[in-house]
Amino acid sequence: MEANEGLVAGSHNRNELIVIYGHEEPKALKNPSGQVCEICGDEVGLTVDGELFVACNECGFPVCRPCYEYERREGTQLCPQCKTRYKRLKGSPRVEGDDDEEDIDDIEHEFNIDEKNTNTNIVDAMLHGKSYGRGLEDDDTAQYPPVIAGIRSHPISGEIQVSNHAYGEQMMGSTLHKRVHPYLPSEPGSARWDDKKEMGWKERMDDWKTQEGNLRPEPDDSADPDMAIVDEARQPLSRKVQIASSKINPYRMVIVARLAILAFFLRYRILNPVHDALGLWLTSVICELWFAFSWILDQFPKWFPIERETYLDRLSLRYERKGEPNMLAAVDIFVSTVDPMKEPPLVTANTVLSILAMDYPIDKISCYISDDGASMCTFESLSETAEFARKWVPFCKKFSIEPRAPEFYFSEKVDYLKDKVQPTFVKERRAMKREYEEFKVRINALVAKATKVPLGGWIMQDGTPWPGNNTKDHPGMIQVFLGHSGGHDVEGNELSRLVYVSREKRPGFQHHKKAGAMNALVRISGILTNAPFMLNLDCDHYLNNSKAIREAMCFLMDPKVGKKVCYVQFPQRFDGIDRHDRYANRNTVFFDINMKGLDGIQGPVYVGGGCVFRRQALYGYEPPVDPKRPKMVSCDCFPCFGYRKKLPKYSKDGVNGDANTTGFDDNKELLMSQMNFEKKFGQSPIFVTSTLMVEGGVPPSSSPAALLKEAIHVISCGYEDKTEWGSELGWIYGSITEDILTGFKMHCRGWRSIYCMPKRAAFKGSAPINLSDRLNQVLRWALGSVEIFFSRHNPVWYGYKDGKLKWLERFAYINTTVYPFTSLPLLAYCTLPAICLLTGKFILPEISTFASLFFIALFLSIFTTGILELRWSGVSIEEWWRNEQFWVIGGVSAHLFAVIQGLLKVLAGIETNFTVTSKATDDEEFGELYAFKWTTLLIPPTTILIINLVGVVAGISDATNNGYNSWGPLFGKLFFAFWVIIHLYPFLKGLMGKQNRPPTIVVIWSVLLASIFSLLWIRIDPFILKTKGPDTKQCGDNC
Repeated sequence: MEANEGLVAGSHNRNELIVIYGHEEPKALKNPSGQVCEICGDEVGLTVDGELFVACNECGFPVCRPCYEYERREGTQLCPQCKTRYKRLKGSPRVEGDDDEEDIDDIEHEFNIDEKNTNTNIVDAMLHGKSYGRGLEDDDTAQYPPVIAGIRSHPISGEIQVSNHAYGEQMMGSTLHKRVHPYLPSEPGSARWDDKKEMGWKERMDDWKTQEGNLRPEPDDSADPDMAIVDEARQPLSRKVQIASSKINPYRMVIVARLAILAFFLRYRILNPVHDALGLWLTSVICELWFAFSWILDQFPKWFPIERETYLDRLSLRYERKGEPNMLAAVDIFVSTVDPMKEPPLVTANTVLSILAMDYPIDKISCYISDDGASMCTFESLSETAEFARKWVPFCKKFSIEPRAPEFYFSEKVDYLKDKVQPTFVKERRAMKREYEEFKVRINALVAKATKVPLGGWIMQDGTPWPGNNTKDHPGMIQVFLGHSGGHDVEGNELSRLVYVSREKRPGFQHHKKAGAMNALVRISGILTNAPFMLNLDCDHYLNNSKAIREAMCFLMDPKVGKKVCYVQFPQRFDGIDRHDRYANRNTVFFDINMKGLDGIQGPVYVGGGCVFRRQALYGYEPPVDPKRPKMVSCDCFPCFGYRKKLPKYSKDGVNGDANTTGFDDNKELLMSQMNFEKKFGQSPIFVTSTLMVEGGVPPSSSPAALLKEAIHVISCGYEDKTEWGSELGWIYGSITEDILTGFKMHCRGWRSIYCMPKRAAFKGSAPINLSDRLNQVLRWALGSVEIFFSRHNPVWYGYKDGKLKWLERFAYINTTVYPFTSLPLLAYCTLPAICLLTGKFILPEISTFASLFFIALFLSIFTTGILELRWSGVSIEEWWRNEQFWVIGGVSAHLFAVIQGLLKVLAGIETNFTVTSKATDDEEFGELYAFKWTTLLIPPTTILIINLVGVVAGISDATNNGYNSWGPLFGKLFFAFWVIIHLYPFLKGLMGKQNRPPTIVVIWSVLLASIFSLLWIRIDPFILKTKGPDTKQCGDNC
């Protein structure tokens, strides 16, 4: 489908397909090629020369090539209309009866079938389960199983690259039917043999010795100047940078020491109960045991932290040689959006513009926008973005500006003249800034228009109703805004492909939210472009580094490392966060410490946006297995240092014993592969064929309309029924945090991932700096982890079958699923100080001098571990402290609610609906930081704060009344209470707001809960042993 040819809307289940043009009446898409096969109903298609395929030259009866081939091979070989025998056409295999034909052209070109025609036959065989021509060799090429062709099969013709399939042994057990022919003149083997025939005997012998390694070729002095470049291109594209031993070895020693100290401390705590407060003591010990377990899960995956370096110059030397075609791999980029009111179209537009302007070959980039809300506002905004891109992209590439998102480029408070030498830069920058401001006004006008929905729904410019007026019941929609034909900038250069996609939605179907939208993009991109790699971004994550894709290619395209890499994860960086990062939005402890540790094991976990995938890994294939070195088998003679191959065993009849069952096994494998492909990928032959192409590329269709029909088919709401999508393929369903689950499945198959941290941040996004939004975001993440914990994909028991997941990697995944449950002991532990202050009891007995050493050593080991982590990671102490504070804030609020909601979902089946995190920004700098939004997540932390503050006042008052001796035991309790209050201090500031006054509703709820808790405590007092006093009935009041 070419650019700007109209919006295509359709439903495969309803057999509807409409093309809506910009200013014309809607036209039904019927018989786009003008010729329909009278046998199967498919399009006739074109020949390899681009002409209309004609099966019968006598009457011209319309028949497609697959039906023509089938009729010649299996049928009567006669034309259905004129009953004339079909003659053999160019590129068709011979059948019985062709020898009688006096066709000079066929005889002369018996074996002169060009590579283009051969590849066409291979693709036809994969699509329709038919074979003709010479098959694929077992040793040199992949074994492609035929795919069952239903009534929807479309013929495919044209050129297609067929390369080795690294995953053939897993999914493709059967081969195409083979017909043995001699070497074709165009094949490497025959060409080499023809050259050798022209050489003399001595030259051929020298050539053979050179290949065997016994004779070195003479050095060519003329190539010496280029040897340095060649040697540089052969070097690795990346390397590991180990942490200096002076930093990492003390860190590991302290971890071991801390583990030993922790064991002694817990032993002391268990063996020394507090008899007058057994309840308090037992609760505290249980909490401390869980904290120790959680610390082990979090700490030991950080045992092997590494860093990485990339060499972009070597990447260019290897894959971008002058005078040769660019060999960099193509990349499909996915951007997802739902609600234009919460995800402003201007934010999405900046992300799209940064993608189109990236430093990468334009013909290797395709950008797909998933509009899961079917919003006409998003559609029209994308149309405006495509027009502005014609001016913005050449400006970015001409002056090499960074970043290439205009909103953030023009708002940067830096010297934009630095390193700029072109005299016209200032003039063109001012003109471009004016163009962008006009573009913003047009986008804002569209957003203002979208706030008032007409009664009859939205109407397009040509008077056609917008197909997505009903967001829950609409057909699939596709629009190519920019592409290789029709997409040029103001300077006449081509622009990368830009495609708008809105998948079909119908009532009664499960659409699986964002994961379902991403899987729809995987399938439609496999039909239209089929790049071997994919990058997924949120609508607010723009490219801050125009070379980010090149950084990822240094790992994915590395000949040694890249074959087993399933994805390259970049750290997430954010704009618009307050200087002190009050709510730990940057999350640098996780991205700069934990992820580096995982990179040294089996790779980082997948955490959402900013991740470049290998398409074959998302398709459920396993990584290629390195060939094992053959065992050395000696021939028992002293000079022999080689090995000899074992001879095959033969049966008594002199025939190989396995030969009798070969035919049966091939037929069985053929049938199983046909069934597996439909069950695995769905019933789209063109898409199934694309999954077999490891190096990417689209099987050329007879016409763009055929691809269009398949694209509408694969985004239909019922396509995934009875397939493995969401269970084994693509983004995995079953959790709100589909990213963690998807990466976990890949690691279980044996893949590894890479963590890439370029000096200039690759991507930047927006973070919710408001307290309520931040807690809701953390709640969504935590609930996803709880859902994984209660699913069959729990890393505690899943993935042991093949043993491909490393133990420390499993520890990390277990930690990602159990961390929300830490909220239960954390809530109890934060309540204990107030209880101790109100009751006068404590969780510890009287500590001796020897026992105090355990506490001192434990606190020292905790602080030393943190300091050494900061030393080798480069994280500042302020960021580390903010992370510790928000661990407590989120633990007693969002994590707690996530556990409760997860249990309700498992036990009672109660589903929880989440709203999209708002990406809108406030006009005032950090104005959103002080905005208050009511949510029940604020109640538990506020209650804990009030209880502890009341406890501190009560404890000090009691010590003042009881005299000097009461102050000694009070210090331990006050230290415990202040530990809680200090950790909750950012929450207290956020609660006060800009006017330093807490909302009335929060105060009322918190005081009410604190009062109820205090009254119940006075009435029940469960943690203190009851003591029996004298009986006043027997001895009176003066006893």
